[in-house]
Amino acid sequence: MELKGKHDSSSGIQRNLPRQQQMAAALHRLSFTAFKCTYRTPVRRKAIHLKQSTRQFHRSPIYRARNDDDDDGEDEAEEDRTPFQPPADATREPFDFDLKDLAPEERTVYESLPPSEQTAWREEARQMHEYMSQPHIVSEMTGEVSKLANEYYDEIPRRDIEPPRIKPGLMAMGEDDEQAAGEDPEFEGDDITSLAHGELEQHREMREYARLAVWELPLLYKLAKPFSPPSHTHPLRFRYTTYMGETHPAEKKVVVEFCTRDIAHLTDLTEPQRIKLIKLVGVRYNPDTDVVKMSSETFETQAQNKRYLVDLVGTLVKEAKNEEDMFEDVPLDFRHHRTKKRLAFPEEWKLTGSRRQQLFLDRKRRQEVEMERVELGRLVEGDKVVEEAMSLLPLKDDSRLLVEQQQHQQRQQGKGGRTPRLR
Repeated sequence: MELKGKHDSSSGIQRNLPRQQQMAAALHRLSFTAFKCTYRTPVRRKAIHLKQSTRQFHRSPIYRARNDDDDDGEDEAEEDRTPFQPPADATREPFDFDLKDLAPEERTVYESLPPSEQTAWREEARQMHEYMSQPHIVSEMTGEVSKLANEYYDEIPRRDIEPPRIKPGLMAMGEDDEQAAGEDPEFEGDDITSLAHGELEQHREMREYARLAVWELPLLYKLAKPFSPPSHTHPLRFRYTTYMGETHPAEKKVVVEFCTRDIAHLTDLTEPQRIKLIKLVGVRYNPDTDVVKMSSETFETQAQNKRYLVDLVGTLVKEAKNEEDMFEDVPLDFRHHRTKKRLAFPEEWKLTGSRRQQLFLDRKRRQEVEMERVELGRLVEGDKVVEEAMSLLPLKDDSRLLVEQQQHQQRQQGKGGRTPRLR
């Protein structure tokens, strides 16, 4: 290549430099570093813009690129592949050597050289910069880059239009690639309705959860842990709310409860300090159970709200221990609490062993009295009383006969009826 030959000829300029043979490798490496510095923007320095814009590469997507079959496209492609010719009056970037432009390894090699060789290296770099800044060199290198870019774009397959997206049908629901499944075939009256498909989908979901209940849930016993009640060193009791995986605004709420006597025993609060703590919490104190109840839903997560409540309890205990002002002139006010009346079951009504024996004897005595009345004929029977009363009524013969026939029919059918009204 002509460029390579010119580069080799330029390297002979420094044949008369001292110790060139010993430092050939280092100077060769630094020369390539200077070559790279020529074509990149130095660090912390503004780039110098040319008066005329250079050729821009095609920025449109691949599928919108020009078609090779079009005659106009071929002419434009041939016109784009012409070598780039920089303008004659283009401003060149002046050579300015700076150690910040070198890589750490290259800078170490440069600093290890003696002053005379460093001067020779800078002269070599300046001559390399002037050589590479010549217009015909720049034109040749730019043409090679353009040629390689055009060859690269020619190898990429082009598409005229983007393939249209297909609306996924019912058969493609839940598939990994819904586009590959395509649309549903046209309905020909040989399939069930969409409502029936919805019922089938619900049935499949229920079967899936049934399988989980049979095969997966029994395995959870391996993760079961025995319940151990909290000790006296953990007086705070937290309560959380969950909606079984569903998002809900009330899920972040956390409630804490604690007994003032447990807190006083754990934090060494005196009785006046415990009374001050009750005054500080105000309406959150329940005098019947001696429990303070507070909640927080200010933050987005349960962990943040729990941390806030723990810090708040610590702040209350700290203020209760502050004896500068014990609030002795402030009385306890429990008007916010209404005591609920709890009805107790009377002791006399409770069923004891002696009470059961007494009830059994009373029932037995009543049964004996009833049997005695039946044997002596003292038991009043309603049917006999009605028949005797009807026989004594002054009724006509046909009316009495009609009533007797109706009663006889009712006895045979085994059904009760309404007695007809006699005139």
